[in-house]
Amino acid sequence: STHIPERWDERGEHYDATADDAAYGVFELAGGAVAQINSSWTTRVNRDELVEFHVDGTHGSAVVGLFGAKIQERNATPKPVWNPDIEDTVDYDATWQNVPTNDVFLNGFRQQWQEFLTSFVTGTDYPFDLLAGSRGVQLAEAGLESSRTGTKVELPELSLD
Repeated sequence: STHIPERWDERGEHYDATADDAAYGVFELAGGAVAQINSSWTTRVNRDELVEFHVDGTHGSAVVGLFGAKIQERNATPKPVWNPDIEDTVDYDATWQNVPTNDVFLNGFRQQWQEFLTSFVTGTDYPFDLLAGSRGVQLAEAGLESSRTGTKVELPELSLD
């Protein structure tokens, strides 16, 4: 989607947006898990980090960002009673546990470039090859088709054969 079709550059000059600024998807994974993914440059940030990944499972939830992670186990999840006439006083943020930082990680983009260049120089296989890129394009095209038709799209297995 393009939510902000008109924009202004650093000099204050108007231009029309030529690229989408948000993507939304619901994916059913092998094994039956369902993943909902939202990515938007137009959202107003109300989170701890610039990008966060929120995963809900049957035994709890995790939120992972660029610099930290926190978890909430199923048995520690608050059980609020919704009543529109009474203010909810539960501090939901306080019910999450920070995951200890046991290692320092590089910026993900930098790390992937370093891994790629090392693989190139040493002549070893790099796991994110042309086939991996093709799967990404396949997923994007299936998402667009699903958006146009309103139907679920199955992804066939890709191979170099």
